[in-house]
Amino acid sequence: MNKAMIGGTGVYGSGTPARVEQVATPYGDVSVDVVELGGEEVAFLARHGKGHSVPPHRINYRANLKALQQLGVTHVLATAAVGSLNPAFRPGDLVLAADFLDFTQGRARTFFEGADGQVRHVGLEEPYCPELRRQLTAAADRLEIPLAGSGVYLCTEGPRFETPAEIRMFRGWGADLVGMTNVPEVVLAKELGLCYAALGLVVNMASGLEEVPITLEDIQAALEQCRDRATRLCLDVFQQPLHQQHCSCAHSVMGL
Repeated sequence: MNKAMIGGTGVYGSGTPARVEQVATPYGDVSVDVVELGGEEVAFLARHGKGHSVPPHRINYRANLKALQQLGVTHVLATAAVGSLNPAFRPGDLVLAADFLDFTQGRARTFFEGADGQVRHVGLEEPYCPELRRQLTAAADRLEIPLAGSGVYLCTEGPRFETPAEIRMFRGWGADLVGMTNVPEVVLAKELGLCYAALGLVVNMASGLEEVPITLEDIQAALEQCRDRATRLCLDVFQQPLHQQHCSCAHSVMGL
């Protein structure tokens, strides 16, 4: 199988029957659902666990991405619940991640620890695969599912929400979306040579941008609006032929 979906908050399955594959990696064991789609197998991984039991700062990102690579995956589509810092993006909208800012603190962020005696770096001129982003846009047109646009994703450590002062600072940095999970996931995918794209599910306006406080009920309601549309987009892309001939994702690692 060469295609996988990583489901974020509110997206815990593909909606189709699956068998469970237990994958042992050097970073820990991972449970992956495998579904059949159009005659081929597609992997599905619930980022927080199916019961949403793992907080963002405790997710084993390295094990998750390594498990997908070991299964033969080359293309990953991810969903991520996000807050909006951009008034053009409202709760219930779907937004493509185009770039990111990293405001995380204590996470294992790389596979390149130097244990093999080599120093490696990864190029991030295009953090998110341009071909997969093009495929998601084409799928949105086919299915008549609107995308609100694309934007810069800023990742915080969590699990707390951001303060209004932080949000004002993040807006000044050029962030459009804020979440807690896409870094280091996108970086680790690039280090493994995987094509990776992320679809933001806007569930709230960020702290301080509206007079009413953020509530769990409002977040759940926004997730209900966009969860199924996001899953349909990803599954439609997976029914298209995907390869790595029109992007540099498989060749982003530089060794010294």
